Amino acid sequence: MSQTLHRHHRRTTPYGRRRALFAVVLLLLAATAVAAPRHLFSNDGLVSDSAGSVFEDKDRAYLSTDGWPLQGQGAYVLGDGRPAVSPHQRPVPIASVAKVMTAYVVLKRHPLHEGDSGPSFVVDQRDVVDTEVRRRDGQSVVSVGAGEQLTERDALMAILLPSANNVSLLVARQVSGSVAAFVAEMNRTARALGMRHTTYTDPSGYDDGTVSTALDQLRLARVVARNPTLAEMMATRSYGLPVAGEVTNTNTLLGHDGFVGMKTGSDNAAGGCFMFRSGRVIGVVLGQRGPNLISAGLSAAKQLVDRLENA
Repeated sequence: MSQTLHRHHRRTTPYGRRRALFAVVLLLLAATAVAAPRHLFSNDGLVSDSAGSVFEDKDRAYLSTDGWPLQGQGAYVLGDGRPAVSPHQRPVPIASVAKVMTAYVVLKRHPLHEGDSGPSFVVDQRDVVDTEVRRRDGQSVVSVGAGEQLTERDALMAILLPSANNVSLLVARQVSGSVAAFVAEMNRTARALGMRHTTYTDPSGYDDGTVSTALDQLRLARVVARNPTLAEMMATRSYGLPVAGEVTNTNTLLGHDGFVGMKTGSDNAAGGCFMFRSGRVIGVVLGQRGPNLISAGLSAAKQLVDRLENA
C-alpha cells in the first residue's frame, strides 16, 4: 500500500505536472512535423515526395502519409524535372507493362513513319496452336489464323492495345530468330537506358521472372513518350486486325482527365500495373491490388495525377 501511495504522490507533485506538460508539448511538435509537407532528396538525386495526402475514389479511400498509394510502388516526373519515387523500390513482376520494351525493340529494328505499315509477320500453324494453349491458360491473346499476315503496325497494335501475349511471342521469334535472342536484346536495351534493376525473361511479361522497379520503368516511359509512333499507338482506343477484328485498348482512362497512354499490366504475381501519361505527368505504378487488377492500377494512377494537379 505504501508503494501505491508513493506512486500517487509522484504523479501529483509540481515536478510531475511539469513533466506531463513537457511530454504533451513534445507530442504536439512531433505531430506537426509529421503533418508538414516536405520533399527530400535521396542519395541518387531523385526527389522523394513525402507530402501527406488522402487518395479517394467512389470505391475506396487510399490513406497515405507519404504521398503514395499504400500498396506497391510508384514513380513519376513532371515535365523535365527530377523523378519522384516512392519508398522501397525493388524489382517486382511487371506483367504486360513489359510489352512497352517489346514494342520499343521492334521499332528500333524496323522504324515506322506516319502512314507506314512496316514488314509483315506470317502466322503459321504453331502460332495458332500456341494461341489456343495460352487462351486455355487464361492469358491475354487475340485470335489468329494460319497464313494470316500481320503488318508491323498490326502486330504492335495487338501487343499494345489488347495486350496479346501470343503476338508478342510471334513477333519476337520473327524479329530476332528466336524468343531467347529477342529477350537478350530487350535486356541489352534496358542496360543502355540505365535500367539497372530490370530483368526481362520473356517478351510478354507473363513470366514472373520479368521484373523491374517503378523508377526503371519510368526511365523507359520517358523515352517512349518522345517516340511519336509509340506515343500515337498507345493513345489509340481501338484498331482493326485481319482475323481478330476490332480490338480495344485495356487503358480505359484514355481521353479522360488528360490521359493519353501508355500501357496496363496485370496478373496475380504483379498485381495491377500501369505506365501512364497525363498532361505533363509521366508515371508508373506497380503492385496495386483490388477485385479488378487493371482497375486498381488505373485508379492508383488517376489518384496520383489528381493529387499532383491539386497540390
